[in-house]
Amino acid sequence: MRIRDTGDLWWKSAVIYCLDVETYMDWNDDGVGDLPGLVQRIDHLAELGVTCLWLMPFYPTADRDDGYDITDYLGVDPRLGDAGDLVELIRTANDRGIRVIADLVVNHTSDRHPWFRSARRSKDSPFRDWYVWRQDAPPDTSKEVVFPDKEDGIWTYDEQAEAWYRHRFYRHQPDLNTANPEVRDAIAKTVGYWAQMGLDGFRVDAVPFFLADTAKTPGDDIEHPHEFLQQLRAFLSRRTGDSILMGEVNLPYDQQRQFFGDHSGDGEDEGKELNLQFDFVLMQQMYLALARQDAGPIAATLESRPEIPSDAQWATFVRNHDELTLDKLSDGERQEVFDAFGPEPEHQLFDRGLRRRLPPMLDGDPRRVRMVYSLLFSLPGTPVLFYGEEIGMGENLAAEGRLAVRTPMQWTSGKNGGFSAAPASRLAGPVPEGAYSPAHVNVSDQRRDPDSLLNFVQKLARRYRESPELGWTTRVEILDQPHAGVLAHRSTWQDASMVALHNLGPEAVRVPLHLPDADADWRLVDLLQDDEHAPNGSGKVEIELEGYGYRWLRVVQPGSRRLL
Repeated sequence: MRIRDTGDLWWKSAVIYCLDVETYMDWNDDGVGDLPGLVQRIDHLAELGVTCLWLMPFYPTADRDDGYDITDYLGVDPRLGDAGDLVELIRTANDRGIRVIADLVVNHTSDRHPWFRSARRSKDSPFRDWYVWRQDAPPDTSKEVVFPDKEDGIWTYDEQAEAWYRHRFYRHQPDLNTANPEVRDAIAKTVGYWAQMGLDGFRVDAVPFFLADTAKTPGDDIEHPHEFLQQLRAFLSRRTGDSILMGEVNLPYDQQRQFFGDHSGDGEDEGKELNLQFDFVLMQQMYLALARQDAGPIAATLESRPEIPSDAQWATFVRNHDELTLDKLSDGERQEVFDAFGPEPEHQLFDRGLRRRLPPMLDGDPRRVRMVYSLLFSLPGTPVLFYGEEIGMGENLAAEGRLAVRTPMQWTSGKNGGFSAAPASRLAGPVPEGAYSPAHVNVSDQRRDPDSLLNFVQKLARRYRESPELGWTTRVEILDQPHAGVLAHRSTWQDASMVALHNLGPEAVRVPLHLPDADADWRLVDLLQDDEHAPNGSGKVEIELEGYGYRWLRVVQPGSRRLL
């Protein structure tokens, strides 16, 4: 493998940025963000170092679940623009070196989708078997509900259909029957259409749920559920060879591994299913570590990561567009995180997660905020940013549920944060107030401040892209050291190697490192500040690390021609 070959598997070292068109930039000032507005802000993403833009749903919608209740998979919501605007966005992004992917939401449709409207009208409808029905009253399914604040079961009786339909999410989102070959064909048609329009792949929503109906009956032509995902990836690869499927799979590692296509467990073969999966396990352990100011949970989780196929990758993140789920923690561990970062009932959601952004959770401490994002970019994997993280946006708890973190992007200190000139009552969401209002947190001010969080994240993105070992290492090495609050890990790929240090505690420490393979003429050059260290003849060195401090130390051998 040579450095130029990394472009073939571009997702292994990408910088991914997620946004909702509706809340990003309103160009016609009707209160709703739109595609022309996003095009006007592509240069912001390019300057930040983004290489892949992930669009939350932009399809026509009944708008009862922020766009995830889709009424037409092959259209563009007219509030956001039209297909021509989307093509212009893709073209402009590509010109800046940014690929574009979008949400693929195929577990369910809106109950206003023409398919479901036909299905509920008659048992003889050609779309009847496109959904999941039952004639008898269902048992108690309250423990299977995804949103327990809104639903008490996953079955709802439809008077018109005279049957019960299943909805693992909201009742206005009936589940598609993915065991039906016609449904699978429609999903493939959707994927093929948007790939032809220029998308470079998809973030696949709720993957385990939409695979649950494959092989539903003995007569179905899929013997194993994962065959559907394999067929979908094969189809997409035939259409556009370097497109990706990035999956939302919130499961333990041993089950996640299977969604990469690694069913043997050896991690040696190329994957046949998802290219990337979000590392929910590591994210949750990171917050536990931050609450305890103890790096142990992160170190143990990194060491427990399974081997994955050579073309697969973990997607790492600090938060996403949903609640900050803590469902993989024990009850006691979850309470620790709640106590530290969301002690009030209004901070919490579904008894399993937080509806807050990082800076307010860390009391606005810029040292801790920067340390966490340094950790994100130095973890082995592909970093994913949620819009506004680059400037330290906060949440608005006045918004309902998960919408607390989906507030309008804050571009300036002016009206509505420069998102829109429309009256506040017409905005797609309420703008945060107080310490995290646009008056204090916005892009314009931070662009002019060399010490801003925006410029720091930009530097992290650039250094990450210059360090392929962070995306390509096959196994992170946890370096022993005596401080519980310090994570020391080393990522190596071919002749490239980096040691990253992060202090999760407030006290300054002196970190002893031992690199057994180091010679006396090796150097450790800090990529984030003007500093370097030289191990002694035994490969040992001590590094001063301030409270909440961080270091990216490139291992430089004599004769190295890498830029520093």
